[in-house]
Amino acid sequence: MRFILGIVLLVGSLSGQSSDITGTVIGTLQQRSIALPDFRGAAGADAFAKTFNDTLWQEISDSGGLKVIAKSLYPAIVPQQPSDFRVGGAALTDWSNPPAKANYLAFGYLSAQDPTTLVLFGWLYNVGQPDPASAQLFGRRYYGSLDADGAKKVARDFAADILRQFNIKSLYGTSIYFVSDRTGQREIWSMDYDGENQRRLTNHRGNSKEPAVSPDAKLFAYTMLATRGREKTPSWQIVVQSVETGKRLPFENPPAPTNSSPDFAPDGRHLLFASTLSGWAQIYISNLDGSDRRRLTNFESIDVSPRVNPKTGRDILFISGRSGKQQLWRMNIDGGDLEMLTNGEGEVANPCWSPDGRLVAFAWTQGYELGAFNIFVMDIATHKPIQLTKDSGVNENPWWSPDGLHIVYSSRRGRSTEIFTMLGDGSNSRQLTKDGNNIQPVWAPAIQ
Repeated sequence: MRFILGIVLLVGSLSGQSSDITGTVIGTLQQRSIALPDFRGAAGADAFAKTFNDTLWQEISDSGGLKVIAKSLYPAIVPQQPSDFRVGGAALTDWSNPPAKANYLAFGYLSAQDPTTLVLFGWLYNVGQPDPASAQLFGRRYYGSLDADGAKKVARDFAADILRQFNIKSLYGTSIYFVSDRTGQREIWSMDYDGENQRRLTNHRGNSKEPAVSPDAKLFAYTMLATRGREKTPSWQIVVQSVETGKRLPFENPPAPTNSSPDFAPDGRHLLFASTLSGWAQIYISNLDGSDRRRLTNFESIDVSPRVNPKTGRDILFISGRSGKQQLWRMNIDGGDLEMLTNGEGEVANPCWSPDGRLVAFAWTQGYELGAFNIFVMDIATHKPIQLTKDSGVNENPWWSPDGLHIVYSSRRGRSTEIFTMLGDGSNSRQLTKDGNNIQPVWAPAIQ
């Protein structure tokens, strides 16, 4: 089942022209259509045209904000530059009329400026306008290295500018943190938003889990199995680490067997976590170094997985067993105004706020055998849950992307558990990992 998103398109032209894209669209994720004909390469750039075209197509089609028209429907004459729209040449109506029926057209070409520099000349047109002059939304040059990496870079830069016209954030530069056992031990890894550049961030040769990333993406926290005291008693401890240097920052863990499920507050100065300091796992908040620790929940049941509303900084989602089975609850930052959001059926885990603080994603066993989780989304105002995954294995650990249009999650569909992404309506599922077992993904913004 698809759920409905409201997408506000308040856009100005990047080239300084007034935009024709205004108003509020409420409907499915893909509302407007765009044609992306293949760009040609000239002057030594032809070897990288395919890489460019494949990357641009993927960036736009995976964005969730635009419908990409199939190339089989394109007209025979494809423009490479604005001067191709002349009498007897390319026409806007060739693209706006059937069979293409596009609203927008991205076109251009690639060239080699010198032996090391790739140049993209790219334009975006609204083909519904009466003439080419009024159709142009922007035209730009983009520069990269004269190789496959450079072709990917200019494609992603161009795609980001196209998406920005529709008030859609590009995921270029964002990262996904996750837990992987591919080296024999569970360690924290990261990868690009599209699954590329997978690399290990920790090397404790032990068990690490539950990554969290600060709002500016400069710090990450996680839970690690360590030893404490003279007797070297094993315990779960929270670690805070710099993304840029890899160095650990000081954090004063409570003297408890388990300190877990860290989450950064939106102000970037506080950390929430669960601790068994009092016996039951309860929720605490502290400064980033663990000082000024304050307990937020006080109930003889398990309270874990605190997640702070990134928009308000006031509401906290968490998982509690106080009603019997573990359910999704909400409270304010002071621990008051408690409310159970799910109906008490099944088991609930892994809550996550959408970037705008309106929607909640979580894993739930409702209607299935215990342990067979699926991904659900709930509007926090209505409390109405909508199921996104079904009949596709065990699906857990949802996390919203910074653009609010995608969800990353883990799915066990055979012998291993891998990380997938999908659009926020459950469509367009895409696998990102394939080595070992990979769980608990967190989608981080680009480093600020």
